[in-house]
Amino acid sequence: MTALLFGALLLAALATWSVVVFNRLVRLRNQVRTAWADIDVQLMRRHDLVPPLVSAVQAYAAHERATLDAVTALRTRAIGTSDTAALSDLEQTLGERLHGLVALQEAYPALTADRNFARLQADLVEVEAQLQYARRFYNGAVRDLNDAVQRVPDTFVARATGIAPAVFFQADAGSRTAATVELAR
Repeated sequence: MTALLFGALLLAALATWSVVVFNRLVRLRNQVRTAWADIDVQLMRRHDLVPPLVSAVQAYAAHERATLDAVTALRTRAIGTSDTAALSDLEQTLGERLHGLVALQEAYPALTADRNFARLQADLVEVEAQLQYARRFYNGAVRDLNDAVQRVPDTFVARATGIAPAVFFQADAGSRTAATVELAR
């Protein structure tokens, strides 16, 4: 009788522990999903800035067509991509191209004086700052989830319930230098 009671208590303790671990893993997974949604919002804000920015530059730099087309094509590809790793690479390239587009103001002084362009430029700087914050928050959430999923004995609950590590949102190896954007005055 004592062995049966001890077995039942051990089974109850194991079930309780499993539920607690599972609930913590679910909370961490949801935090990663929420953080990704924050990145997605900032990416959409940046994507929304591309058409008016391209239009503003087109008015002054008609022969920069290849640059404008590349930015527009990257935006379209990024909007249609759901894979985190591929999107990370596309967004890094899009960010570089957008900074190049903004840098065209040096070649076209009239563009610097354009109020619409200056506003779009300021909006882009703000979005980039918010995007950087959202990426840091997302990567912190991914780190917490990955630590929990890989930690013994929690890994057994994670494997049994299908909770897997998440992928970090990171820049590719060739783009680790900071881009600068100067606001027109």
